[in-house]
Amino acid sequence: MNLIRRFFLNDSNILALVLLNAIVIFLQGFRPTEIDKEYLHLFMLIDDIISIIFLVELVVKSRYYGWKNYIESNWNKLDVLLVGLSVPPLLLYAFAVDGTHLGFFMIFRVLRVFKFFRFVKFFPDMDHIIRSVRLAIKASFSVLAGFVLLVFIIAIMSCYFYQELAPEYFGNPILSCYSIFKIFTIEGWNTIPDQICEKPDVDLFTAFMTKTYFVVLLFMGGIYGLSIVNSIFVDAMVSDNNEELEHQVKGIEKEMQQLHTKIDKIVSIIENQNNEQSNS
Repeated sequence: MNLIRRFFLNDSNILALVLLNAIVIFLQGFRPTEIDKEYLHLFMLIDDIISIIFLVELVVKSRYYGWKNYIESNWNKLDVLLVGLSVPPLLLYAFAVDGTHLGFFMIFRVLRVFKFFRFVKFFPDMDHIIRSVRLAIKASFSVLAGFVLLVFIIAIMSCYFYQELAPEYFGNPILSCYSIFKIFTIEGWNTIPDQICEKPDVDLFTAFMTKTYFVVLLFMGGIYGLSIVNSIFVDAMVSDNNEELEHQVKGIEKEMQQLHTKIDKIVSIIENQNNEQSNS
């Protein structure tokens, strides 16, 4: 029992299992025409065995640390969720149920790819990175919300402008929102206005105004809008690192002051001893 406990409490062993599971899930993605069916069944069996091992890991760690202490960690909560997602496929396999007729339950087998998230907990300084991202999202939330509102307003306006000319891009508000977002990402932004201007019922003035309109959108949302959102997000992440460095610097300064105080006391003691010896 102690050997089993030591195995599951060793993060290196768990990381090796996660790596093996990732390779197996990757290989299961090939179609039967690309790889032999026997190998696919073998990979599925190995995946189920590893899922059982992860379930045993959950039981061992929850008993060793205590359930309340174990579940306090967000990483352990993620592990519990991922293990829970792997249980339905195991039950289907255990009871020899044909999963092809139970599409809803077989979705859980697709969700096994989320096991890859277990890699994240082994990355160095991941807690600090996640904390920085959380603070950055919180700091830039108002700007991000404003950017989303800008996309929404422009999408509705563009829908009314080009609903008849370009229904494939602005036929309804949802398509319009997607099209405006594509323009704001800058990648291939000129494709939409070029296609509108190439239509036979578009005259020269409408083509000129259309191109002007989309250029303004590009500068307003794609260049300035996203740049502001990105700069605030990055600044919030960097400021968290600066605050930590400032805290460390203050700690070092405090230690230096204490060291100077101790040195002054030692020098004072030595001077008093020298004075006593000279007087004697």
